This record gives sequence, C-alpha cells and structure tokens, in this order.
Amino acid sequence: MKDIQELEGMLKAQMPVVAIESYEEGKVLDMMERFAFQNERTVWRWSVTDGLRTLNGKESAYNTTHMEDALRHIEKSPANSVYVFLDAHKFMDDPVVVRQIKDIAATTERTHRMLVFLSPRLEMPEELDRLTTHFRPSLPDAKRVAEILNEEARRYRDNTGEQVHANRAALGVLMQHLCGLTEEDVRRFARMVIRDDGAVSDADIPRLLKAKHQLLCHGAALVLEESVPDIGQLGGLAGLKRWLKVRREVFMNPAPDSPLPTPKGMLLLGVQGAGKSLAAKCVAGAWQLPLFRMDFGALYQKYHGETERNIRDALAAANAMAPCVLWMDEIEKGIAADAGGDADGGVSRRVLATLLTWMNDRATRVFLVATANDISHLPPELLRKGRFDEIFFVDLPAASAREDIVRIHLRRNKQNPAAFDAARLAAACDGFSGAEIEQAIVAALYEAHAEKTPLDNAVIEVEMKRTRPLSVVMAEKVAALRDWARSRAVPAD
Repeated sequence: MKDIQELEGMLKAQMPVVAIESYEEGKVLDMMERFAFQNERTVWRWSVTDGLRTLNGKESAYNTTHMEDALRHIEKSPANSVYVFLDAHKFMDDPVVVRQIKDIAATTERTHRMLVFLSPRLEMPEELDRLTTHFRPSLPDAKRVAEILNEEARRYRDNTGEQVHANRAALGVLMQHLCGLTEEDVRRFARMVIRDDGAVSDADIPRLLKAKHQLLCHGAALVLEESVPDIGQLGGLAGLKRWLKVRREVFMNPAPDSPLPTPKGMLLLGVQGAGKSLAAKCVAGAWQLPLFRMDFGALYQKYHGETERNIRDALAAANAMAPCVLWMDEIEKGIAADAGGDADGGVSRRVLATLLTWMNDRATRVFLVATANDISHLPPELLRKGRFDEIFFVDLPAASAREDIVRIHLRRNKQNPAAFDAARLAAACDGFSGAEIEQAIVAALYEAHAEKTPLDNAVIEVEMKRTRPLSVVMAEKVAALRDWARSRAVPAD
C-alpha cells in the first residue's frame, strides 16, 4: 500500500520518467497493475521479445520489439497510459533512445504518460537524470518474513505430512538475517533451510549466510570469514572484553524506545602481533555474528570510477548482510592520509569520503572494527570523535595476559597447560607479543619432535631466549606508539 501511494504521488507530480531497480519483476508488474487500476490507467509492458502489449495481453502494438519503434508508437499515442520497459539498462547508451525519451517527457503537460524503466541495475544518462525519479519497492518487514516462513512450513507439512521443528533461538537469528532481502529471496532461502531436514536449527545459519553472501556480494572486496574464533581464544584485553559484553544486548536486540544508541564500531591501534586482528574476529565470536572482511587489494582497480563503485557496492552489501561485523584490517593501507592528493587522481580521497559518509549515515546494524599499526598514516577526519564509539590501544601483553596466551597456545597445540609452569614462561617472554609467544611455542614443538622428547618448560624457554621480539628490534617505534596512545586511546587491557 505504501508503494502504491508513493507511485500515485509521482503521477500527481507528473513525473514523466520513473526508474525502478529491482530483481522482482513479477512483483513490480503486479504492483503497477494495481496502481494503474486505482488510477484508471492502462499498463503496457515492453520487452525485447514481445514488444509493447498490455499486461492482460488483450492488446499489442505491431512491430514494436525494437525500443525505438516502441517509443515512437508511444509518442504518437494520445493515451495517458503507464508504459513499463523491462531490461531497459541495455538501451540507455543509445542516443536515439535518449532523444525519444526526452521528446516524450516534454509533452507531459498535455498527455500525462508515465515511462517506467525496470531493471535489476539501472543508471540513467545524465541528460535524463533530471527528468527521472528513482523508486525502489519496499522490502518485507519482520512481520512479512514471519508470514513467509509460516507459509513455507505449512507447504512442507502439506507435501510431507510432517511438522517443521524449530529451535527458538535459531529461528530468531534466521529471521534477522532474512530481513533486508526481497520477498522472492526470503521465500527461496526459507525453503532451503526447511526442506533439507524439516527443521530450523543452529546448523542452518552458516549455510544461509554463505548463500546470502553469494547472492548479495557479487564483487571480491567483501569476504565472508567462515571460521570465527570464540572470545575465549583471546588472551588478556579485559577492558575490551567488558566493553563488548556491556554493549552486546543493545546491539543484538535494540529497543525502539531505548535512549541508548546502537553501537557502531571501534578502532584498534597497537603494536604489530599484539592481537588486534584476533580481537577484531573475536567481536563477531562474542556477539555470535557473521564476520566480513573488507579486502582493500580487491577494492582498488585501475579503471576510472571502478574503485569508488567497488566500495559503494561493498558497503551496500554489508548493509544488506546486517546484523554483522565488518572488519577493515590495516585500514591505514587502504585510506592512508599520504596516499591521497593527486598522486592517484584523488581516488583515495573519494574512497575516504564514501567511507566517512557511510559511517555517519548508516542506520543498519553493521558493527565496524578497524585495525591499524601506524596512526601517523591515518587521516585526522577518521579519528575525530563520533566516527568510532571507542579507540582502543592494544599494547604488548602484561604478565597475567601472557600467562593466558601461553595456556591458549599450549592447548591449541594439544598440550596440557597444567603440565607447564605458565607463570615462569610468562616471565621468560616479557616484551613479547601474542604472535611471538605463539611462534616460540611452535618452534619448541619442532625442537622436541626432532629430539624425540616431550615438550617441557625448558625447551620453550630456550626458544624464547633465542627470539628477538619487535619491542627490542623496533624499540624506538614501539615506545613512540605507546607515548601517543597513553593520552589519546583507551587501554584494551
């Protein structure tokens, strides 16, 4: 009903050209038919195979399979009809077609015709854009999604004689991830989940997310991370963990009347190897959300305008995948402050502008986690208050955190942490990052394997003594980063 009212407003305003971007061709044609009936208009449908014919099929225009011929027929007709052109995007670079549309639009005051161009993706030429209003059919809300799920469950029962079994928690997550899709896609994914085993369970969610990602993320710039670690895999960082715990409920179940704003994102700064990337992944694990990584390497292209379109598409895809976590790893390499200027034709500046606009304006539940090693390369406009909810500094782990990390990596490598003196090992690796602790344990495992002896404290300590950590090799840079963060960021530990 809302869509019909919006179309009626366009008709009353005598908008000559309407552009509709939608994959739901049948749904849009049904909507146009209802709209035309309520306004006593006839709807004509044009396609390259059938030419011009009314939706009921009773009338057709002879020799109009070519778009120029169809437009010529419309221009000569006095009827105040609605004309829907299917797959119009393929013809919008033809100067004859553009001229004919302009000529028809010029007669709007005398004949209130409406030209509707329907395609999955449609960019109007500049000379037509001022004459065009863009319309996007509304997506099904939560109530409609629930209705479709119930319809598909009843259909499954009618076909098989069996009831659909549903895990309440899994059903709630499923509905969250179906919202934001078209009605046809909701129905197709509902069938996919229900018909394989007649149940909705936690096991269906990863499969749904993968299928949804393949549907919506056509480019390679937005990557679905299929293995997301649990927050228990993150050693230390108690402050960050508490921050996430406090905000989880507000993000996952926002109340319309709540005064609390939905959390939007965080920036993780810190020493290389200190655990920023793992912490970013663990945000998705802690909140049980899908994790998407922005691949800046795939984002940047050599052709003019391609990069800007790629980031718009990637951010739009992230919005469609909500609720989710969007991870931008080493963001300074993608939008570095000194990479702009005119060296790349201003591409980096435009990418940054697109990202900042999205960060400010997005209303979807996409939680942005950005990580950075070098703060000096980040543009100041990205760091100002309001861009991120918080800026955390991930320092080298303290003694207690090093103990946790030692135990985690021993357990990960099939060792019993109780058989080791974790406190002594933590003291031996003072100044190590989490990645350096991991590598010392892995190297000790190789030594023990070569010597055909079990792994013990002594072997690990020897490897730790051999290691020259980054805090020693690049002591000056690490000290400068710590000095900068002391008064400008919140400690993650």
